[in-house]
Amino acid sequence: MSLGHFPRMAIAIVLALTLTAVARAQDTKLTVMVFQGMQNLPLFAAQSKGLFAKRGLAIDIQIAPSSEEMRAGLADGRWQIIHTAVDNGLAMADVGKVDIAIVSGGDNSFNRVIVQPDINTFADLRGKTVIVDALDTAYAFQLYEILKRNGLNKGDYNVKSIGATFKRLANLEQDRDSKASMLNPPFSLRAVKSGLKEMGSVATMLGPYQGTGTVVLRSWARANSDVLVKYLQAYIEGLRWSLDLKNKDEAIKLLADGLKLPQDIASATYAIAVDPAEGLAAEAKFDMEGFANVLKLRADWRGVAHGAPEKYLDLSYYQKALAGL
Repeated sequence: MSLGHFPRMAIAIVLALTLTAVARAQDTKLTVMVFQGMQNLPLFAAQSKGLFAKRGLAIDIQIAPSSEEMRAGLADGRWQIIHTAVDNGLAMADVGKVDIAIVSGGDNSFNRVIVQPDINTFADLRGKTVIVDALDTAYAFQLYEILKRNGLNKGDYNVKSIGATFKRLANLEQDRDSKASMLNPPFSLRAVKSGLKEMGSVATMLGPYQGTGTVVLRSWARANSDVLVKYLQAYIEGLRWSLDLKNKDEAIKLLADGLKLPQDIASATYAIAVDPAEGLAAEAKFDMEGFANVLKLRADWRGVAHGAPEKYLDLSYYQKALAGL
């Protein structure tokens, strides 16, 4: 090859790189807020395997400090998508009067009741302090209901709002007067490893429960339907990859890196994630029976009737995403 070819090759390479940069600059940018936890494995996978990028999406994942901040940011447009306990969507609709739509499922919450070493029965929590994220949503209702079924009514114990799961674990470890909370993996696993005790799971004590789901504003979804469908497709593909056991080692590394976990906790977390009985919901399917339980708990503990399920749901984007895969 003559030296005269090199300038033309260089120009071609520069042009190709420039076009790639332009294409990346034109990606649709989305800010997504999540809570820390194993439920983010499909997002980690979709990011690392380029499943968002190949659909022209640039995703900025933000970690929620509390459900209040998560809901406020979705309402005012600071983030476009949240993955959260679907009860947070209900709170936005019923209390905040924000027109939201839950567009996919995710899991059953994976929650366990975690207590201090000196708590041997639920009766031991009488007169003690339990901690929650927010006082009137989601996993707080789970805890209240479990305590009620074990003979403790509201007023028999004190409730303190602490914030997201990682904050509650830290509080339990640092303040021995905080006697109980709902924690999910990897935090529940870390709690037991540090000497705290598990008293049982939501799945065994309360039955089916629709935990994490994908929540958006209806107005944003209508204006960005193609973007939402592409996002859900990438998420579902990330979920499929995560649940494929041939990817086990790489998936465990994603959890270890993404959640800053030691190898043993990451491995145990992955084992729960892929468990057919209680793991991540295949295809991010929405659990209608579990959602009925969410609605009932919310109505019982708020004393306010809820709307029909369709007030909160729009699974048409999910169905279109699934059909296109």
